[in-house]
Formats: sequence, C-alpha cells, structure tokens
Amino acid sequence: MKLKALLGLEKPYEGTAFTLYGLIVAQARQPYFYSDLNVKDTLEGRYEMIIIHAFLLFHRLKAESEKATELGQVVFDTMFKDFDQSLREMGVGDMGVGPQIKKMATSFYGRAGAYDKALEASDNEELAQVIARNVFNKTEPEKRVLEHLATYMRRNVEQLERVSVETILDGKLFYVDPEALS
Repeated sequence: MKLKALLGLEKPYEGTAFTLYGLIVAQARQPYFYSDLNVKDTLEGRYEMIIIHAFLLFHRLKAESEKATELGQVVFDTMFKDFDQSLREMGVGDMGVGPQIKKMATSFYGRAGAYDKALEASDNEELAQVIARNVFNKTEPEKRVLEHLATYMRRNVEQLERVSVETILDGKLFYVDPEALS
C-alpha cells in the first residue's frame, strides 16, 4: 500500500482515476484524428479530443453506482488538475490560471450537455453539428469527417456500455479504434 493511502492523504480512486485519465489522453492523441480526420493538432484541438473521450467515460458512469459516480468525479478532478498544470507550464500566471480553468470547466459542461442531447437523436445529424461547432469551430470540415466522428462517438457509447463498471473501477477502459471505422 502506498504511503499516501496509509496516511489517509490519497482520495479513494485517485490511482485508478490517474490511470483512466491517462487512457483518455492516449486515445485522444491517436494520430488518426489529426492526420486523417483533420482535427487541428493544436492546444485547442487536443483539448476538444480529450473532452470527447472524457465525456464518453462520464456518460458511461453517470447512471451507475455511487462508487462509479465518485470515480467519475475523481477522474474529472484529475483532468482539471492536469489542465491547471499545463497552463502553468505554458507560462500562465497564478492570477490567470483560475479564470482559465473556470472557462474550461464551463465549456466542458456545455459540451457535455450538447453531446448528451445529440446522442438522444436517432441519427448523426445533430451530433455531427455539435462536433463541427466544438472541434472544428472556425473551419468547415468535410461531411465524411463529421459523420466518422459522430459514428465513432456512438460506437464508443455502445462499446463502453459493454464494459462492466467493475472493470472501469479497476482502471480499465476500452475505446473503439477510430481507424477501424474507415
């Protein structure tokens, strides 16, 4: 057992949350998104892909047990600690980090709500529009790219529904290969 855990300094699920967040980031950084689907390989583009993959996990956990909800919160906190650290590494001063994090959190909740609502539709049209607005906000992506990303998100919702909560609580997360949908 880790010293932090023995001293009561580690939150429950902190290690698992760190592992899951690492899997979210790894999936979000798949080169295919940037090379074949033309997501801009910029700070904003990477942020949007992390948000999509984190949203998919949170979407899976939202109607589950208290343990799953707690894990989701710790993953969320881990993600925003990473965003905070990244801003500081980029030279954003202490006074600027708080407002930036607040803006990022607000945008996350807005995106999560829009993705949730769009996933309720039977087709990909609304989801594709939400992706276009968030991921490609100032450019016009090809229709095939939007359809691919919308299908990718729906397939991941289905995939993650097949993963037991116990598996996720053990720090295992399985996303669909984005290239396999080509």
